[in-house]
Amino acid sequence: VILFDLPPVDYTVDIEVSLMDSSVLEQVKKYFQNLNLPVSTNISNVEVKISNISVTTVCLPSGDNDSCCSCEDGYAWPSEVCGDLVTCPSVSLESNQTCGYMKGMLSHKHYCEPQTKESCGMGEPIEMQMSVRLDIDFHDDLSNSSSELYKKYKADLETAFNASYRCLPGFVSAAVSGFSPGSVFVNYIVKAAAASFKQISGANKILPQFLDSVYGLNQDTFTTKVTNQTNFIVSPEDIFEGDTVRLICEINSTSENVTWYHHDQVISTHVLNLTDGKTSRSILEIANFTMENSGSYSCSFTNRNHRFHTLIYHDTKTITVSQLTITSSISDDNVICNSPEMQKNSPLLSCCIDKHLPSLTADWKISGEVNMPGVSSLRGNCTEYKLNINESLCPPEKSGTVTTYTCELQTGHGARSSENIQVRYLWAAHVTIPSKVNSVSEGHEFSITCESDVSNYDKISWKIQSGNKTAEVDCGTCVENTRNPARSVLTVKRATQKWNGTYTCTFFQRYLNSSANASINVIPLPLQQNILIDPIVASVRCKVPQTLQCCISATTREDYRVTFVVQEKEFKYAQRKNRKAFCYMYNYTETECGKEKNFTAYCKFVNSIGQEVKSRSITLNPISGKTKQVSCSDRFGIGTEGGILVKPCCELNRCTNGFTQGSKTYKCSKKVWKPQRDDCLSVLMNNLLSHAESLVDDPERNKILPAYLEDLKKTMRENQTEINTSANLGAIIDVVGMASIIPAEAQHTTIENFLSIVDYIAENSTDNAWKDLNEGEGPGSSSLMKSIENFTLNLQPVNNTIPTVSVNTLQLQGIAVTENNTDYNKTFCSTKNLTVDVFIANTEVQTLTQNSTIVSVMYSKLGAILPRNKTQYVNGLLITTTVSGNRSQKIDVNMIFKKENPSLKGPQCVFWNFSLNEPRGAWDTQGCTATWEEGDHVSCSCNHLTSFSILMSPDIKGTIIEDYITYIGLAISILSLATCVIIESLVWKYVTNNTTSYMRHVCILNIATSLLIADIWFVVTASINDQQMNKGICFVATFFIHLFYLCVFFWMLSLGLILFYRLVFILHNTSKTAQKAVAFCLGYGCPFVIAVVTIAVTLPRKSYTRENVCWLNWEDSKALLAFVIPALVIVVMNLFITAVVIIKILRPTIGDRSSRQEKKSLLQIGKSVAILTPLLGLTWGFGLATVVKSSNRAFHILFSLLNALQGLFILVFGTLWDKKIQEALLKRNSLSKWSSQQTKVGSL
Repeated sequence: VILFDLPPVDYTVDIEVSLMDSSVLEQVKKYFQNLNLPVSTNISNVEVKISNISVTTVCLPSGDNDSCCSCEDGYAWPSEVCGDLVTCPSVSLESNQTCGYMKGMLSHKHYCEPQTKESCGMGEPIEMQMSVRLDIDFHDDLSNSSSELYKKYKADLETAFNASYRCLPGFVSAAVSGFSPGSVFVNYIVKAAAASFKQISGANKILPQFLDSVYGLNQDTFTTKVTNQTNFIVSPEDIFEGDTVRLICEINSTSENVTWYHHDQVISTHVLNLTDGKTSRSILEIANFTMENSGSYSCSFTNRNHRFHTLIYHDTKTITVSQLTITSSISDDNVICNSPEMQKNSPLLSCCIDKHLPSLTADWKISGEVNMPGVSSLRGNCTEYKLNINESLCPPEKSGTVTTYTCELQTGHGARSSENIQVRYLWAAHVTIPSKVNSVSEGHEFSITCESDVSNYDKISWKIQSGNKTAEVDCGTCVENTRNPARSVLTVKRATQKWNGTYTCTFFQRYLNSSANASINVIPLPLQQNILIDPIVASVRCKVPQTLQCCISATTREDYRVTFVVQEKEFKYAQRKNRKAFCYMYNYTETECGKEKNFTAYCKFVNSIGQEVKSRSITLNPISGKTKQVSCSDRFGIGTEGGILVKPCCELNRCTNGFTQGSKTYKCSKKVWKPQRDDCLSVLMNNLLSHAESLVDDPERNKILPAYLEDLKKTMRENQTEINTSANLGAIIDVVGMASIIPAEAQHTTIENFLSIVDYIAENSTDNAWKDLNEGEGPGSSSLMKSIENFTLNLQPVNNTIPTVSVNTLQLQGIAVTENNTDYNKTFCSTKNLTVDVFIANTEVQTLTQNSTIVSVMYSKLGAILPRNKTQYVNGLLITTTVSGNRSQKIDVNMIFKKENPSLKGPQCVFWNFSLNEPRGAWDTQGCTATWEEGDHVSCSCNHLTSFSILMSPDIKGTIIEDYITYIGLAISILSLATCVIIESLVWKYVTNNTTSYMRHVCILNIATSLLIADIWFVVTASINDQQMNKGICFVATFFIHLFYLCVFFWMLSLGLILFYRLVFILHNTSKTAQKAVAFCLGYGCPFVIAVVTIAVTLPRKSYTRENVCWLNWEDSKALLAFVIPALVIVVMNLFITAVVIIKILRPTIGDRSSRQEKKSLLQIGKSVAILTPLLGLTWGFGLATVVKSSNRAFHILFSLLNALQGLFILVFGTLWDKKIQEALLKRNSLSKWSSQQTKVGSL
């Protein structure tokens, strides 16, 4: 037997001692306390030592089968029975009284245990928000915590609450937090350990015994709100817009009544409630969560299993939602496809969010013309896309296009977001200059073409490097750029040494630039205007040498090959040099002594590359000894009496200030050459003209222009008397014209300088200078106005504005067209208080392209110096309106002018037509109408753009009545003539059954046809004026009108002669063919000869047509007589024939052999001639009266009326009045009806 010495085992034994008499309870407790322990005893032969006996639980009877149990000091109920403890009904208000709990007498299974942290009521106390209703009226004092009533209610209620709830496990306190109306709701907080529903209900049940009944406590209204016993779960933790969010509330008790709130608003949908035996769960699911869904969410479980208590488990969560914000980045958003470096280190695209999400997924999409792929990857909260650059996927024609890479990130809960990353694919351009031009001569035109394989460029620049100087080409229109193909063409109209050097053409594309180079060597060659010839016009004697000279500046280093060309024959020169010039001379001797016709000579300069320039021609007048004698002979030259000699402005050895443009004209008078005309420029004007020519040919002319205008203005202000000759005036106008074609920024100073220069010209020039200039061969004052128009057209807006600038006699206003423009409405006022308003409607302004300009310039003096009609005057301001850019339609410009002289009548709205009287121009009314006249104001409307004004005539009024008569009458006449031709063709075979009748109708038909064609051409001339066609069409129209109106008269003469022949030469028979041949020769041949001769005589003097009308000239060449004289002669002859016919018909002879039918025909002819001839004659008789100056207006109206209705007269008196035609028409009509009836019968 093995014996183990085991240690003793300690046992704790619960022994329940039941006493029938509770009075001995205290004696038993004292007995156990007085025992001398430990005590040993033997139980079932086992030695037992009792070390301690303690009374833990005392239960006293309380009603049937119940007892009220309490724990002794140091002992507490175990936690597993804590929820089943029910306060005994006999609870005392005494706070030191031990709380007893009801326990069934037959179910004593648990007893009090030594008190520990896990014992009932020993845990952390919780706050229970509770309320109860008092069925009494609410007083306002209960809202004031400092009122006596509030304090009394609070003290009484808190006493009762502490007495009632003190036996709850772990009770700490009960305090009133406030009162609210609705009877009186008492809100209070009970702080205790977790208490069961039954325990709280029990405490509520005994509350009335501790409170005065006057409070009207309603025991059915006890409510407890527990806020920390709900498990509230939100999934996912990080919520983004678009996510599906699940809210889960769970409690450790059963409840079927669950309510969800969002900002105190009840949620009734998307809720799932689950309950098992011990717990309750409610799930709220919200799909596609948005910002509006964020905020406070609450769930409430409500239990009401007892009348004394309603328990609410409540919890609240504040949910925030954020956008799924993606931060994108790219290492380089400009990709050069054909860059090896870029292909090696291709760009990396990335998209990131600011939080790490385990379920994050990513997707990449490509959109664009260049579909460049890559490889995607996902790292943490970022997705990356590595491009694979392949230059074959982005050809040059797609350079500059943008491809959009879209990264889309998803959270795994439904939220998704995308971000676009734009990548611009570029192609490094390959630029070439294929032009083969290496050398060009001064004064010659050349062009350089620069090409690129990339059409989507931003800009193109040209630079010229010559030595250490680099100049950027800034010459406006000299560079023309195109995109398809990508090309830039630099065109230089006249090369100078400033264009010599190495050209660099650069195509800019974003930050890339690609260039190509080419060298141009400008070889010296004198310009024609810089070659001085002497003489300019001279006389030459047979076999007497005449010295011819050509000189150029001595500054050139080129060795030219110079020849003189006389009558197409080349001769070598002899060179002579002075200080400032190279002069080339040749002594020409004329060997043909009988020559009398003038001939020309010139010198030709050829440089090293074979390019040449010819000087201006030298005119040589041969002097024949047989017919002319030399009167003047000196160092100037020889000449006959009255002969002309033209020399350069200074003799070659006396040109101290260099070559001066112009010439001096001498006339041989009494054996002496006397000055007749001096067209030489002053030194100042000569220099200004040279500088202007240099500016126009400068590569940087746009850049230089503002400073040039500043200097020119200063020079003009200091030398105002220099423009008192026509030569100087013409020169300064040429200077302004050259400056006007250069584009200029619309800076106030630049515009003011230009207008001031024009103002100085208009103010300080003399009337004689303008008269001489306008009578010369050039455009004269018209050129100055054209220059102003060019300047306004070339103005470049600055910040989309055109400043308003005023000088003495000019004012400029304008706008740059933008999306916000309304109408164009400008008012101008001169120093003489004359005004003009310019208006263009908004609808028309909006048809212009963006950045177009509308600019108006007012002139108060320029109108007076323009050429004008002697009887008409510019009676107001002159206004120029120009529109830059392309226009798809005409623009109506409305203007209101104030008259300078209100007494003048007959206003005409006119514009300056530069194409009339080329190159001078003239006022024109076409396209401009006067819409109204009121007092001293006239309103004009024009459908084109240029310089406008109003002309007034002191003695001629408007012609609107004549216009209406003419247009209405012509319409009637053309319809009548067409009807006449149709009727003649219908009845021809019925009315031409004898020779007389045949020839009569031949004449009538040709009269109608000729007049119809003439009237149609008359209408054409009206349309020509409306459309501002050129003078060539007007010339042709005048010829045909003249021709066919003459044909009308000559066919009338043929008609009269046939009548005369048939009645006077009775016994003579001529064949129909012969008569017809004579009639056609007379009717068309004679008019054609007269019309052609008229052109041949008047055309060399440019006096065939009138100035403003497409008809024969009267004032200058009297060409109108080529129509009037034949017409009047024919009228007189027809009147004579008519008189003879009438006498013959009234006194027939015995020998007459005309049949009765022919007599009727002859009688009809006589009637027709008697009526038609006076009408035609009177018409043109009144027409002759209208060309006489100051003729009565009645002649104008009568001429318009009779001339317009000629066709009607021919139809009535020549056709419809003829009885044979009437009978033929009736017969043809009856035959037509009979034929129609026969057709109907046949069909039946």
